[in-house]
Amino acid sequence: MLRHRLLLPAALLAALLLALPGGSTAATFETQAEEAILIDLSTGTVLFSKKPDQAIPPASMSKMMTTYMVADAIEEGRISLDDEFLVSEKAWRKGGSKMFVEVGNRVRVEDLLRGVIVQSGNDASIVLAEGLAGSEEAFAERMNETAEAIGLTNSRFANATGWPDPQHYMTVRDLATLAIRIIKDHPDLYDIYAETDFTWHDIKQSNRNPLLYRNVGADGLKTGHTEEAGYCLTASAERDGRRLVLVVAGLPSVRARAEESERLLEWGFREFKSYELAAAGEALDQAPVWLGTEGYVPLVPMDPIAVTLNRSARDEMTVTVRYDAPIPAPIEAGQQLATLTVTAPGAEDQSFPLYAGADVEKLGSFGRIMAAAKYLVLGEP
Repeated sequence: MLRHRLLLPAALLAALLLALPGGSTAATFETQAEEAILIDLSTGTVLFSKKPDQAIPPASMSKMMTTYMVADAIEEGRISLDDEFLVSEKAWRKGGSKMFVEVGNRVRVEDLLRGVIVQSGNDASIVLAEGLAGSEEAFAERMNETAEAIGLTNSRFANATGWPDPQHYMTVRDLATLAIRIIKDHPDLYDIYAETDFTWHDIKQSNRNPLLYRNVGADGLKTGHTEEAGYCLTASAERDGRRLVLVVAGLPSVRARAEESERLLEWGFREFKSYELAAAGEALDQAPVWLGTEGYVPLVPMDPIAVTLNRSARDEMTVTVRYDAPIPAPIEAGQQLATLTVTAPGAEDQSFPLYAGADVEKLGSFGRIMAAAKYLVLGEP
């Protein structure tokens, strides 16, 4: 039988509810962005979304995949920051934003990364792609393989730069996922995304990310713009140990991109707060056991459980634990037995696995007979 139960102990839930300010409806947000998503990185909670799974031209934001793959290659020891890549005529001739590398020169990987991240150089992106895969086309195929491997569900890459192509698209949800992977998987290189300028061949260029120049805690990641895509931004900001990841797309101007991005981040930090529901190993419920040496087994999380909630979500939040009961013995500690789900207005449902907190051996023959007799008489295991 599928059990659907309120989280126990009740005092834990009551304490959470009392910690939240009053209110009865979820906050809403209006934005000029055609597509947008805002995620609390600590809990993975989607705080806001607008057409998050609509395929869009990502423009230069797709360069984040190029730099992610370069970082992967560095971590795996296939290349180093001091390696030098040859500048091809194709890279040198590429239009759009440039690092201004010169054909036939060799440029260090570290400088090329800054040329892509800070200056949004199409030329630097192609040099890196050719250096890693031999050609930009071969690199794009690797980009698609990597996208699938890291959980991008609706993205396709035709080039290393984000140059307009009908077969080159992403979603804001995938862009946020990619940004999170950059932050988590390659923290040693993430500082580059916060650099406000980079000079190459005496040409100083400023980072186009407008949030780096505003007091919002921003430290990355990447802008984008084409006529079809509009003005776009993938950004991240941290305050008091809490990090948000934002993607906005389809904005009408540079000013709108800056103002809408700042407004969304300010709203996310102001209207939402993260709360820890349970510590790792804390017993949250007791599931009945069938034919076991113990009548119940504790259900515990392996990792801390925390959620991010809108300040007005208190009255409508529900926390449930689901499992098939009774659970047959034997049971091994660490065996996944249940799922805890938190539902609240203004946020996607969040589910967490719960595990057996102890071993429960199976009863011997006599014990099983007695348990069966008890069930027949009392109707309970």
